[in-house]
Amino acid sequence: CVEAECVVMGNIHTVGPDKALFVTGGCGTSSRSIVTGGWAWAWWFVSDVQTLSLRILTLAPVCENVETSQGVPLTVTGVAQVKIMKDPKFLSEAAEQFLGRSEEDIKSAIGQTLEGHLRAILGTLTVEQVFQDRDTFAKAVREVAAPDVGKMGIEILSFTIKDVYDTVEYLESLGKAQTSIVKRDADIGVAQANRDAGIRQAECQKSAMDVKFSTDSKIENNGRGFKLQQATFDTEVNSAKAEAQMAYQLQAAKIQQKIRTEEIQVEVVERRKQIEIEEQETMRKEKELIATVRLPAEAEAFQVQTVAEGQRAKVVASAKGESERIKLIGAAEARAVEAVGRAEAEQMRMKAAAYAQYGDAAVLSLVLEALPQIAAEVAAPLSRTGEIVLIGGSDKMSQEVTKLIGTLPPAVQALTGVDISRVLERLPGARLIETA
Repeated sequence: CVEAECVVMGNIHTVGPDKALFVTGGCGTSSRSIVTGGWAWAWWFVSDVQTLSLRILTLAPVCENVETSQGVPLTVTGVAQVKIMKDPKFLSEAAEQFLGRSEEDIKSAIGQTLEGHLRAILGTLTVEQVFQDRDTFAKAVREVAAPDVGKMGIEILSFTIKDVYDTVEYLESLGKAQTSIVKRDADIGVAQANRDAGIRQAECQKSAMDVKFSTDSKIENNGRGFKLQQATFDTEVNSAKAEAQMAYQLQAAKIQQKIRTEEIQVEVVERRKQIEIEEQETMRKEKELIATVRLPAEAEAFQVQTVAEGQRAKVVASAKGESERIKLIGAAEARAVEAVGRAEAEQMRMKAAAYAQYGDAAVLSLVLEALPQIAAEVAAPLSRTGEIVLIGGSDKMSQEVTKLIGTLPPAVQALTGVDISRVLERLPGARLIETA
């Protein structure tokens, strides 16, 4: 029951990687644990929990009016970067020195240690060594102070000299003397440089004139040689150009001849192809004509021949039938004509017998019977006449009527062959009156 009560009476404490956790004491037994960037259990009332920062601490140690080995007082300002080491051994030492103290107290303790070593080393150096070789001075301070601060669990990451100055103007005087020396050396150097420059300039001018004369001579010689060489080159170049031109023309002629030969061959091939195409076109047209003209013509000719033969057979058959019909009609007509002729002959015979029996009286009777018909036929044209105008007097009209009637016997005689005047003279009691 006691152990169960101890388990629940406590807290869990955690720290980041920039801090170290120190837990001391315990329930029933005493212990101490150090945790960096983790967690730890702590009992209530019987455990002590403290932390210690592992971050970098920046210090600025200052040594004022510290005499150098020459007795010149200097004021030196440095900058140091320190931190507590994470090794458990050094953490334990740092905990013994700084656990429970503020960051300012830690900086003050480390800063005083660094200032002490800075003063000690500064007293062994000259002003020139301190001023001109600051890196060596800073390195010496770091090497001397490292063991002492290491005993406190502190590591010096860097240490540099920020500023060095004095209140007796020693550095300024040193600078002035150095400046004077530098100026003197500079003036001497300028004078020597001017002298050397004049001498060198004269020598250069002489050398330049010698070089110029030599160069001019060489230029003339080289110019003459250049012109001669150029003339030789021009001759060779012109000859080469002429040869090249002739070779080019010859080669161009050969190439042109080859091209023409190839063109002729191409034309021959094209002509052959054209002939083949024309032959194929001729064959195509021939086949087309056979298909479109000859075969239809033959078919049409066969059709026409067949139709003609059929028509001829039809015509022949029709002609045969027509001839047979005509033959039959002719035979029938011949028989009819023969019968009509016989009938007319018999009629004429009978008329002749009658005429012979009755004589002129019978003929006159027939003529008189025919006169109305003849008069109708003669007057038929006058029936379509709307009006007849006779020019002359009443005597003239009588004469014309008498003259018209007088022309009647000759007309009857011309139509019938019977002279009416003679027939009328034979009648008993009839007489003919002559007209003037």
